Formats: sequence, structure tokens, C-alpha cells
Amino acid sequence: MAFSAESLKFLEALHRTASPTGYEAEAAKTFRDYLKGSCNVRCDVLGNTIASLNEGASMRVMLSGHYDEIGFQIVYISEEGLLYFRPNGGIDKLNVPSSEVDIITAKGRVPGVIGKKPIHLLKEDERGRAVELHDMWIDIGAASRSEAEELVAVGDPVVMRENFRMLNANRFISKGCDDKIGAFIVAETMKRLAERKLNVAVFGVGSVQEEVGLRGATVGCFGIDPAVGFAIDVGFATDLPDIPKKRYGDITLGKGIILCKSCDNNVVLGEILRDTAKNNNIAYQESVGHRATGGTDTAAIQMTRAGVATALLSVPNRYMHSQVEMCDLRDAEAAVELLTETIANFKGDESFIPVR
Repeated sequence: MAFSAESLKFLEALHRTASPTGYEAEAAKTFRDYLKGSCNVRCDVLGNTIASLNEGASMRVMLSGHYDEIGFQIVYISEEGLLYFRPNGGIDKLNVPSSEVDIITAKGRVPGVIGKKPIHLLKEDERGRAVELHDMWIDIGAASRSEAEELVAVGDPVVMRENFRMLNANRFISKGCDDKIGAFIVAETMKRLAERKLNVAVFGVGSVQEEVGLRGATVGCFGIDPAVGFAIDVGFATDLPDIPKKRYGDITLGKGIILCKSCDNNVVLGEILRDTAKNNNIAYQESVGHRATGGTDTAAIQMTRAGVATALLSVPNRYMHSQVEMCDLRDAEAAVELLTETIANFKGDESFIPVR
């Protein structure tokens, strides 16, 4: 099943939101509005959006995709009207200079560009070094501190300028694919499950503050108290030069969702996912991840209360944590199909205790 025109419109709208970690209200509204009418929808105090179906069932299943994105926060406004900033999430400083950004203020977005000293004015030994973030600034065109302070304030969050673009029928680029593509998959799965007969309660969470420590998923999962938790995030595509497959596995854009075998993934749930994929001809790829545990909402969900049976589904992603992250719709579709079929076929009495 291909995504509908309505789904693709939502995909673009979600990626065009400004949702720096800790300030996700714009993405939350887009996510919430899309699911109204299909699910019960509420928000919690951290900013998670929680959509639910069949809440009365005894077995609860949670899906989580975080819609916060990496960005910056203003810490100082100079006499020249330049804005100095700190990172908000894991920033690659090599990607930052000359970026167009939006400052999220109480009155709306203010555009700017990230500047640094021109190469012509650098000393010879400086030209080969990455510029530190504290040596860059945001220029909003103001001529003085007072002029800048009429538009922005210390503490205002900053994100890369929206830039969603389809490159062909399947592949697109955007800032914030990590992890708005995961939040998109959660929403699409909930839409499809709303049309199915369910034996379990399902909670689809657009989670917040993943980029600073899996905070939204931690709180959301504690409140839901699920038996099963699926985290949907991005994973490294290795179909590029100089990424050694012998270290990071063989992952290709467009060849299916990534299923991970690691300490964060329940063995029984993993077997169910793989059997469902094979029985329904759903494309998937295998990975052990780039670390044994941690890094995604899966780790936080798994360790909640007395433990949760968890599985990580990762969308192959090129150029992660840059302004031009690239994903493929075929991988997202595989994730939605796999999650929908797996959850719709739960009987509600499954055991996920890994014993033989």
C-alpha cells in the first residue's frame, strides 16, 4: 500500500515544523491535528502527544517516535546585534557554518544565518580546523543590540530553516528527519490500526526531548505502563563511500525497515516481527546497531517500571544530524505495514519472557 496524498501532505507539514528539543509545540499540534477523529488524543506535561485506541483492553502496546529536533539556543546578544548560541542536542559543528536558521520567538519565527570569519581572513593554520560553535554567531540583519532585542531574546530556541524536498518518487531530504519520519510512522500506523479490530490497547506517542536523554519516552511510558513498546527512529544507511560495512553492517536506502538485534530488543518480540515480515512479504534489513544499548527511546521504554518487551525499528538515513538528511518512503511504508500487521494480530495474552 502506498501512502495517500493526505499522508504525504502530513509528512511534509511535520518536517516543516520548528520543534527544537524542549520546544516542540509546533510539531505536537501538527501531529495532534492529524490524528484527531481517528484516535483519542491528549498531551502530557512534557509535551508528548499520546493517541490511543481500544484503551480498555488489558494488554497495552506503545509506539514512540520523537518529533524533537537538534538545534541551538541563544545565550548572548552582542553590541553589534549578533546572536551567540549553544547547541541543543548533538550538533556536528562541521555542518553548521553558513546555515540558514529560524529563531523561535514569542512573536513567531525570525530568520537568520550562521556566520563565521571569512576564509580569506583566517590564518593558514586555522583553515584546516573546524570552527568551534562559540566562535560562530547568528546574524539576523540587526545593526545593534537594541535592534536585535526588538526581535529576539536570550533563551530563544533556534532550528535549521525548513527545507523539505522530494528528490524523486521515493527519496526526500529535510532537516529533522531524525526523527520526524519516526513520528510520521507512528501516526500512520495509528491511522491504519483505527480501521482494524484490535485485541490490545494501542498508544501512539509523538515523544519529546529524545535528543537530550530520551526524556519524553521515559515519562510517556511510565504513564502508559505498556507490556510492549516499539520505538521508531532512524538508523545509519551504509550505502555511501568510506562507511565500513564490516563495522556498521550493510544497510541500504529503500530496501526496507531495519530490525535490530541488541540488548534493547526483546528476543521474543523480535521473532514475532520477523515472522510477520516474512509472512506478509514486508522488506526488512538486519542490524545490530552501532552500540550494544542506548541512544534511542527503546532503552528508556525497556527499563520502565518492571520492564517492557521492546523492539527498535529504524528507518535508513543518510547524512544524520545535518540539514539534508535523506530517507526513502519505501522504508517508511515497510515500517507502517509491519507495525500494523504485528499489532493487529496480537491476541492480547502473549508472553514475551525470553525462556525456552
